[in-house]
Amino acid sequence: MSTNWRISSFNGALLAAYFIPTWTIVAFRIIISPIHGLYERPNISVALFIIDHLSAINTVRFAWLLAFGKLTVVAFFAIFVVFIIRASIRKAGGCDEALAMALGFGSVISFASMVLASQVGEIMALRLHATELLMLLGTAIVLLVERPAQPEVERDTASDDLSLQQSQLPYNR
Repeated sequence: MSTNWRISSFNGALLAAYFIPTWTIVAFRIIISPIHGLYERPNISVALFIIDHLSAINTVRFAWLLAFGKLTVVAFFAIFVVFIIRASIRKAGGCDEALAMALGFGSVISFASMVLASQVGEIMALRLHATELLMLLGTAIVLLVERPAQPEVERDTASDDLSLQQSQLPYNR
């Protein structure tokens, strides 16, 4: 088994395994039927809050905006997964930007959904969005705290040879 996995990469891969299928299904249900998709369990708090404050056409637009936001997070997680497949990118931390973007956008969407669930009084939706937010923030903290990968420095034999070629005579200082 390979031991060159960073903690943030492994944690990001686990998050991608959850968010890619879950948020893709939710977003495509909204795209297919905006009002019906907005009233499903993951979006019910947002739907109740938006229906109270916007007209019907604006509700559809907001539903598509929510689906676009979730698909953006899914896209960044997918890019992250593609980047961690290559060991050289994974070791150097080159996949951290895609993970950071997914965590940032996902945290904003989950936080807004959690606040709207608390305003509407949907306890199950509040628990769902709070759990998603805690998963995203936990990975963000690990990503921030974890030191970047240090490149391995190999001793160059040419520098050792130069030290033998230099003269040690007192007049050559």
